[in-house]
Amino acid sequence: MKKHNFSAGPSILANSVIKEASKSVSELNNIGLSLLEISHRSQNFIDIINEAKELIKKILKIPSNYDVLFVQGGASLQFYMTALNFFKKNGGGYIDTGVWSKKAIKEAQKVGQTHVFASSSDNAYRYIPKTINIDKKVDYIHFTSNNTIYGTQFHDYSNILEKINEEKLICDMSSDIFSKAINISEFDLIYAGAQKNLGPAGTTLIIINKDSISKNDHLPTYLNYNTHIDKESMFNTPPVFSIYVAMLTLRWIDKLGGVDFIQEKNEIKAKMIYQEIDRNNLFSGYTKKEDRSIMNATFNIKNVNLKEQFEKMCKEAGINGIKGHRSVGGYRASMYNALDVESVEILTDIMKQIEKKA
Repeated sequence: MKKHNFSAGPSILANSVIKEASKSVSELNNIGLSLLEISHRSQNFIDIINEAKELIKKILKIPSNYDVLFVQGGASLQFYMTALNFFKKNGGGYIDTGVWSKKAIKEAQKVGQTHVFASSSDNAYRYIPKTINIDKKVDYIHFTSNNTIYGTQFHDYSNILEKINEEKLICDMSSDIFSKAINISEFDLIYAGAQKNLGPAGTTLIIINKDSISKNDHLPTYLNYNTHIDKESMFNTPPVFSIYVAMLTLRWIDKLGGVDFIQEKNEIKAKMIYQEIDRNNLFSGYTKKEDRSIMNATFNIKNVNLKEQFEKMCKEAGINGIKGHRSVGGYRASMYNALDVESVEILTDIMKQIEKKA
């Protein structure tokens, strides 16, 4: 039976990517070695990481003054690393939209002073703040573009960009990178854990404006972005498998037609599930409609007596990973790039069926 993987992450990968990665684990490109055995200094891997970087530059239309890096430690390390590298004397400014931005704020406070310029905590993070008052001088502004736990997303960044003066702009795009077109030049640094739209966990993508980062030899070596720029992402042994699968995923995105095609497909999936949530009297959405994420749809079933039956029907249909985060409850359908429209059709059909049983 086909599985329909709505997991929030690690998440679904394209079937073609999994098949190619599986072959390479046995033997990479007929070289007599497994992908897992090759040296990261070998030409085989250098070709892989270089292709991955070039595909990222092509797909996202990255300007020449930006560098593409692969590092380890996940987005969690970037919460601290961004603050460490961009803090000068005025500290950081943050937009608090949930768990991940709160974690970023907590790590930044270990570096220096932080200011929260907007927050949606007053309504359990059900919306994206529209009023952002930058009333103190800071070195950088940090925000999270998509909030997986609550299902909210910045659909444009205009209310942030119009307030930016000399501050650097940093964004955690872990859960919506490559899901839509973005203007890279608006950001000084973007970071994203791989395990949503890019590949398996193990590597973190960094897109950094080289003109925005200053030299600072006093920083710990690994935590200094200049180290990874200078060493071309190979200061230490990189996560070869994760970068390889990311490269395969980028090939897949490029072959499909890039982020424009991907965005159109994602919007179809999101429209389909949100229309059913709003139409069906048995279900209710968690977030404000105008801030709903195209990646993570969060919703609840109103009749708790039907909860067990609904979950049984989902399981029998091969639906995996729709349980909501423990802090929110209910359900969460994560619709990352590799999820087919068919999977959303299966889920919405079950929602219609359970409605008839009410």
